[in-house]
Amino acid sequence: MSKQASSDNNLNMKKPVDTPLLILASSSPRRRYLLEQVGLEFSVVPSWVDESKICECPPEQYVVKLAEAKAEEVAQKYPENWILGADTVVVVDRLILGKPRTQNEARNMLLRLNGRTHQVYTGFSIRCKKQKRGFSKAVKTDVLFKELSDEQIEWYINTPEPFDKAGGYAIQGKGGFLVKNIYGSYTNVVGLPVSEVLDFLIKENLLKSMSLNQGVCHAESKS
Repeated sequence: MSKQASSDNNLNMKKPVDTPLLILASSSPRRRYLLEQVGLEFSVVPSWVDESKICECPPEQYVVKLAEAKAEEVAQKYPENWILGADTVVVVDRLILGKPRTQNEARNMLLRLNGRTHQVYTGFSIRCKKQKRGFSKAVKTDVLFKELSDEQIEWYINTPEPFDKAGGYAIQGKGGFLVKNIYGSYTNVVGLPVSEVLDFLIKENLLKSMSLNQGVCHAESKS
């Protein structure tokens, strides 16, 4: 093997020397906040999966496939670490609502959700490539919107919130006023079902090695 080939291999296989055991394969500030709140130490290495390549399927399967693809991409570079991938979608009338790009798209999404119950699915996947161990799951939460006036919808779509959120709203932000009730996990709607993630870490005896008195997110790396 040439020196150049050896060097290339070293670049492709990153060493987790100063990297916490857990890596979040997402740039979502909401997922990062949730992990910090429960006292986990982790790094952020966003994945760059092409979501258009994930085949159409029921939402609970779709979010799991996407979470697994994100986790697997980062696991290729950090095989000794535990990688957490996740994806969240909003579903109404069997239609998956993505992230609105314009005010008009945001308005149409909120009108479709107005006064109705919709579903939020988050799929997550935790895996360690070296140990050949992992777990994936989809969690569903039902969310009921209150009856909104046109003025309330117009006010909300004139804030920055709708444009990087599935379904066009953020329950943890100003968008909380849109919601009348939720049935299931609140953190699942925010972007990560924390209870289920911790259940897996506890079952695998991983929580102690990933926990601090106060959660710490290390400087973000690039995938």
